[in-house]
Amino acid sequence: MGILYQRAWLFAFSMLIVYYSNGVGVVGSERVPALFVFGDSLVEVGNNNFLNSIAKSNYFPYGIDFNMRPTGRFSNGKTFVDIIGEMLGVPYPPPFADPNSVGVKLLGGMNYASAAAGILDETGQHYGERYSLSQQVLNFESTLDQLRTMMGSNLTNFLAKSIAILVFGSNDYINNYLMPSIYSSSYTYSPSEFGNLLLNRYARQLLALYSLGLRKFYIAGIGPIGCIPNQRATGQAAPGRCVDYVNEILGTFNQGVKAMVDQLNKRPGAVFAYGNTYGAVGDILNNPTTYGFNVVDKGCCGIGRNQGQITCLPFAYPCSNREQYVFWDAFHPTQAVNSILARRAFYGPPLDSYPINLQQMTLIN
Repeated sequence: MGILYQRAWLFAFSMLIVYYSNGVGVVGSERVPALFVFGDSLVEVGNNNFLNSIAKSNYFPYGIDFNMRPTGRFSNGKTFVDIIGEMLGVPYPPPFADPNSVGVKLLGGMNYASAAAGILDETGQHYGERYSLSQQVLNFESTLDQLRTMMGSNLTNFLAKSIAILVFGSNDYINNYLMPSIYSSSYTYSPSEFGNLLLNRYARQLLALYSLGLRKFYIAGIGPIGCIPNQRATGQAAPGRCVDYVNEILGTFNQGVKAMVDQLNKRPGAVFAYGNTYGAVGDILNNPTTYGFNVVDKGCCGIGRNQGQITCLPFAYPCSNREQYVFWDAFHPTQAVNSILARRAFYGPPLDSYPINLQQMTLIN
């Protein structure tokens, strides 16, 4: 037993060396050792599978184009960050809540994203347990304790070269501000006041992550959620139209995040970028055939008006021409859209990713 234990320890130690020397497929670069993902269902990979939540996607047909395997990703296939990870050459960061996400698995990064999560702690509480932004930061601290044990003084450089992606805000509107029957926020705050509340809370947590050692951040803005099947299905807009009011109230937040990036970049060693999700998705919706899409106003899998009144249920039959749909279910884009968004984040001009894109971010030491 002693020999077996010694061999197992030597194997684990050798794997640590392989990971830390970036031998995990980082294409021609040692600049990005790890990817840390914070966010909601747009980038979740299965954390809610381990939580007492009804916001889960661990059933078919989710994952139908992900090796026919539902994992907890809210998509037919890969998420935005899956594709970004492939571009960076790092392995898919595992879900934090998975008990197996320990040891050498941490060395390529971690995914803390949780469906129904928001910037505000109370957002999405009607779905049950979820990791809010503040809890995700605490979870990251837990990961750091393990990494510090494995890496010691090398951790500082490791974190400084890693990239953090944050995708938050949609639920603070869909599952809070736009749900007055459950949440009082729309009675308490005007749209601009609510946007500023979100920005203040967001900035606080971003500074916390910076103080913990992360230096490179990609912060995605909110897309035009007034155009998702769930919102179109409310009947607040004419057929074929988005709910303009919902899109309009997002301006304070999106413009504020961009301005916040300018301020945060004044900090020593900080490299923050803002992802113009609203503009990128808007471009797809306004010019669908340019991108190969034929269906922009309904989900590929869902029930009711716009296939968006009830989202994709277990073993439902999705559309067969998924590559022609912008939306997979009532809330989330298809893998085809995620691929476009990832490319624009990675290679796009400042209009897509401000002030630099992710590829440029990897070149900064």
